[in-house]
Amino acid sequence: MKQVTISNKFITLMVLDYGATIQKLLVKGKDGNYTNTVVGYNHPSRYRLDENCLGACVGRYAGRISNGIFELDREKFLLYQEEGVHLHGGKEGFHQKYWNIEEVSYSDHPMIKLSYRSKHLEEGYPGNLTVNVTYKLVGNALQIIHEAVTDRSTVVNLTNHSYFKLDDSPYIDECELQLNCPYYLETEENLLPTGNIVPVRKTSYDFLLPREIGVQRLDTPYVKDIGNEKVAELHSNKSGISMKVYTNQPSVVVYTPLDFPGICFETQNYPDAPNQPDFPNSVLKPGETYNNITIFKFDLLP
Repeated sequence: MKQVTISNKFITLMVLDYGATIQKLLVKGKDGNYTNTVVGYNHPSRYRLDENCLGACVGRYAGRISNGIFELDREKFLLYQEEGVHLHGGKEGFHQKYWNIEEVSYSDHPMIKLSYRSKHLEEGYPGNLTVNVTYKLVGNALQIIHEAVTDRSTVVNLTNHSYFKLDDSPYIDECELQLNCPYYLETEENLLPTGNIVPVRKTSYDFLLPREIGVQRLDTPYVKDIGNEKVAELHSNKSGISMKVYTNQPSVVVYTPLDFPGICFETQNYPDAPNQPDFPNSVLKPGETYNNITIFKFDLLP
């Protein structure tokens, strides 16, 4: 397993080739000390046993696909599923693959570029898919760029699965969360979308104004406000660190696990879009390039 570290005056980033995983994301505080703002393991070998996709690139389709099947160009493709749910790319998704380290730059805007080639019918998906993930530090921000091309029509939905934690508290309850998301996707008990898009106002999912996360735990697909690239903002009064999330994707799945403190902002297309004709298109065709750009920008609160 290979590890690469890049840094600038504000941020130090450690990335593994296994899963194209963000192992550590160290942000410099006002006192000059660094806070690791993501949940992870100190020893890279631990990631082989991880079941939470900590910091990894998730694909070929992030999120859930119903019944382990989808139809494309009048052909049905069967996917691995458990109790009717295909999750995060299958039994061995991209987060369990070794990626190639293509390029590392230690310039004023340091970056790491990794690639993975997913063969035709890997995990049941059609097409030979070539994927690139670029991590780039620009000032006080981390840019994550997912790109993909295919030689045959397929479905693609990639995201980074880092669990953010902006302080050393054993909980995230006192962190303030704000989401520029006026709607969310209604889901069944198995978290598959029903197809209904519901306003967040007057529901427990309403974070249009900043408020503490509290004891509420989320595994919720939110719909981004059209015309606003900023999708989320997270504050820790304890550390004084603030993080804003910007993305070109239509949705963000906000996930707060039950068994450890952290919050995911899985910027992506809608879950189950291949089986929901009214959801945004998830098909990638030959000659096209899939492009997911997400920025995590850090600031210090006054």
